[in-house]
Amino acid sequence: MTNQSGNGGAQPAQAGNGSIARQFILHRLYLKDLSFEVPGDVLQASSNPDIKLNLKTTHRDLGNEQTEVVLHVSAHAKQGEGTLFLIEVDQAGVFQISGCSPEESRMLVGIACPATLFPYAREVISSLVSRGGFPPLVLQHIDFAALFAQASAQQQQQEQGANPADAG
Repeated sequence: MTNQSGNGGAQPAQAGNGSIARQFILHRLYLKDLSFEVPGDVLQASSNPDIKLNLKTTHRDLGNEQTEVVLHVSAHAKQGEGTLFLIEVDQAGVFQISGCSPEESRMLVGIACPATLFPYAREVISSLVSRGGFPPLVLQHIDFAALFAQASAQQQQQEQGANPADAG
């Protein structure tokens, strides 16, 4: 979606009507925060613990059509009432999103950005669990489009509940 200029920089591609074409570019990828706790005895761990996975995304506008998106992933492994391990990973990226409507940008930030970041967070979690002495933990694919739709529906319900229609 970009044209390479002679100076080596990426320049926005021009659409046929002279407008800027849509761009979705990952400029930076980084691990923003990481925590791995093993409060119990690794040797007492079973091969099939109960894993609770939580996902959340946050974002902030950096200007120049760049947005930092952070995918927060936590995996809590329990055996009975005890915690085997707890991992919290904040995988971040700086994305350039341009030439899109506000709704398209919102969808890219809510779906495409976390979907881009998730494989990196999954690899960090898998590696840490193995290095912590536990059997490998393979996180399955996440449907961020479905999660986004669900969160949007919940937000819409909350907004409707906060602004009830006049009954009169």
